[in-house]
Amino acid sequence: MAIKIDALDRKILRLLQEDATPGLDEIAARVGSSKTPVWNRIRKLREAGVIERQVAILDAEAVGVGSCFFVLVRTSRHDAEWLADFMAALKARPEIMEAHRLAGEIDYLLKVRVADAAGYDRFYRSLIEDVSIFSVTALLSMEEMIAKTALPLPAE
Repeated sequence: MAIKIDALDRKILRLLQEDATPGLDEIAARVGSSKTPVWNRIRKLREAGVIERQVAILDAEAVGVGSCFFVLVRTSRHDAEWLADFMAALKARPEIMEAHRLAGEIDYLLKVRVADAAGYDRFYRSLIEDVSIFSVTALLSMEEMIAKTALPLPAE
C-alpha cells in the first residue's frame, strides 16, 4: 500500500528514527500537533509498512561482539540451487548483520559482528562447510566512524 508522506509525517518519522521511546503526548508536542492525529498517522505509517518495526539498538562492545568484519564473497556458481543454499547458510548465522548482493567483481558483501578474530575464524569455517564459495576476503573494521540507523528523508 503506497501512501503519500507529508511534512507532519516526515517530522514524526524523523523523531521516531532518533528515539522511538517517547509517549504520544511527547511526540505530539515535539511535532506541533495533538495526540489523536499523531497516533492515526503512526498507525497509518505502520499499516503501510513505512514503519517496519521498533527496536533497541545495543552497544556491540557491551554485549561482546565488538569486532566488525566486512566479508567480500565471490562465487563461481549463480544457479538457483546454490543461491538457496547460500541464503539458508546466511539466515542460519546470527553474526551476519547485513548481506548485500552486489554489481561488479564481488558478488556479495556481508557485515559480520563477532567477539574477535577467533570468532570470525569460527564463522568463516562454518560458512564454507555449508556452502561452496569461490573466494572470501575479510576486512576488519578498525574503527566505526559513522553508524546510522536513521534513513535520510527527502523534502517534499
